[in-house]
Amino acid sequence: MKTALLAAATILALSACSSAPKTKAPPPAASTAKAAVVNLSSASASLVSGRLTVKPMGDGVHLTGEIGGLAPNSVHAIHIHEKGDCSAADASSAGGHFNPAGAPHGKVDSGAHHGGDMDNISANADGIAKVSVHAQGVTLGGGAANDVAGKAVIVHASPDDYKTQPTGNAGGRVACGVITVTQ
Repeated sequence: MKTALLAAATILALSACSSAPKTKAPPPAASTAKAAVVNLSSASASLVSGRLTVKPMGDGVHLTGEIGGLAPNSVHAIHIHEKGDCSAADASSAGGHFNPAGAPHGKVDSGAHHGGDMDNISANADGIAKVSVHAQGVTLGGGAANDVAGKAVIVHASPDDYKTQPTGNAGGRVACGVITVTQ
């Protein structure tokens, strides 16, 4: 008898729950990461490599670090690309520039530009570039359309002219690394 009463009470409780209005739990708040690293490896048979730190700053992310193996006193484009894949020998697997807003290529702080567009970097007489560049309109972590976590950073053979569409006439890809969140 006790078992029958317990079963009836359970069925009654479950049916009461099933007739309650269905509410959806609110989505979790998007979190943003505090830092990421990029370990750049050579591409296209270059000797270019380096390590960058990526941190959220102001209206985007800021990349700092050092890149070596560049020609002495040379200038190079650096961009965030759409795919975090550096598997191709020429880094073409990283796809095109990261462009979540569908904007034309351009210069940061000078009107419309891709989310992955950044200022050129310059190597010193030893072929080392001290990097301090900013990407606007992007975030680090959280999974939004403009999130750069997991995307690739590409160093190009030539400087960006900031006008040629869609690449800035930046030449081949000499290094590639994936933005990997660390905290």
